[in-house]
Amino acid sequence: MNTELIDQLTPSVGANGLPYHIPIHPNLVHLTLGLFIIGIAFDIAGALFPFQKPIFKFLALTATRSNFFDVGWYNVLAAAIITFFTVASGFYEMLLATPSYDVVSAWGLHALDTMIWHGLGGVLLLTLIVGMAVWRGFQRYAWRQERGRQVQWSYLIAGLFILLLMFLQGTLGAHLGGEFGVHVTADYLLRSGEDPNSILK
Repeated sequence: MNTELIDQLTPSVGANGLPYHIPIHPNLVHLTLGLFIIGIAFDIAGALFPFQKPIFKFLALTATRSNFFDVGWYNVLAAAIITFFTVASGFYEMLLATPSYDVVSAWGLHALDTMIWHGLGGVLLLTLIVGMAVWRGFQRYAWRQERGRQVQWSYLIAGLFILLLMFLQGTLGAHLGGEFGVHVTADYLLRSGEDPNSILK
């Protein structure tokens, strides 16, 4: 990477290698994950509602099937919107990364390989999540509007497959932070020969 160009773009980076104290990307990642997981989970609960209805009745919970599908739809929609910001912040923070290049991850990848796969995975997940939101919207407002089960089984299976991809993508991201020290303040300070205990008070 051209460090002179990066220095021109960000003249004042902190101890974590970013122009702000806390990385934005990991926080948005967890928001994307939470919204999408809740969306798929509630759609599954809505699809299985006839089997759960006696349990809700026994527990005196006033749950309706449409409420589960409402939560599923709005969470998947929110995940699709947030993921644009998640991916954008990830690429910005990746451009500012100075990882340990002599380290190999548990998957046998070097830092640059891990960053490339993580970046490609982020774009793929963005595409899939937006596609799922569009698919979900068509089911909600056109294809299955008059049906009790608002989602197709193929949609739910695709959602579970995306959750698996999110797990793999998240593991790559964890390698960047945990093994390569990308934007980890203590790691940056140790590599520069400073004592984190005296600086981070």
